[in-house]
Parts: sequence; structure tokens; C-alpha cells
Amino acid sequence: MKLFTILLSTIALGLIIFNFTKVDFNAPFEDDSMIALITIVASCCVIIMMAILRTSKRIEQKVKQSK
Repeated sequence: MKLFTILLSTIALGLIIFNFTKVDFNAPFEDDSMIALITIVASCCVIIMMAILRTSKRIEQKVKQSK
């Protein structure tokens, strides 16, 4: 599971970097720039969700160890 979350986070980071290059800063809310911004936000959400998942798994392991 740890490898899976790291892999997804890495892919999401790659998508953020790739789409950041596609944003036209002169008109960020038009055409392809808007799609790139949406993808950047979605990738950030994936990274946050994977961090939450990793944290919850760590908590679950500690609870199991304390019993």
C-alpha cells in the first residue's frame, strides 16, 4: 500500500509540473490554460488524499500494536 500511495503521489506531481508548463499566464482562464489549471488542482487533491491515507494507515498500525 505504501508503494502504491508513493507511486500515485509521484504521478500526480509529474502531472502538476507538466500542466504548469501548459498554463498561459497572460490568459489563465481561457481554453487549454483552464484545463491545465483544473488538472493541477485535481493532482493536488490526489497528493493530499494519499497523504491522508498514509497517515490513517500509520494510525491503524499503532492502534493494532497497542492492543
